[in-house]
Amino acid sequence: MKATIVYESMFGNTERVAKAVAEGLSRHAEVDVVNVDDVGSVPETGLLVVGGPTHVRGLSWPSSRAEAARQAMDEVRSKKNLRDWLGTLDRTSGGTPVATFDTRIGKPRWLAGSAAIAAERRLKRLGFVPLVPPESFFVDTEKEETVLRDGELQRARDWGASLGEHFASLRAVG
Repeated sequence: MKATIVYESMFGNTERVAKAVAEGLSRHAEVDVVNVDDVGSVPETGLLVVGGPTHVRGLSWPSSRAEAARQAMDEVRSKKNLRDWLGTLDRTSGGTPVATFDTRIGKPRWLAGSAAIAAERRLKRLGFVPLVPPESFFVDTEKEETVLRDGELQRARDWGASLGEHFASLRAVG
């Protein structure tokens, strides 16, 4: 059983979450973790997991990425964005299970928005089948730096393990 995690990361938080999700998921599947810069079309996989940072209440835009890059102390992790990558996909998924996650500030979803929800909507239109509801992992801004909240990496590992259990049970039924 194979799973692929495709992520976009600006400051490294989403990348860390993607790798933590992979740790949990690896109990149930072989997992590849791929930066959106390094993925072409939809990878051949049994489960696709997509994650990115929430910018301006949804998926990042070139303008929101430029602003984030301006604020970054280090070079940004992903040069491309999920919005553009998702726009290159077509309806060839054939019902592949998918899960989405994001990193976002810890405000209510109606106020902060969610890249995970936006990605899931796009993927559903392409024929992917959501396996679990979109998940958010929280960041805070400290001294001009965006950092993951304490406990979020463990929560990501746990979510990955739960995702693997859902995927395994789906495979057992199918």
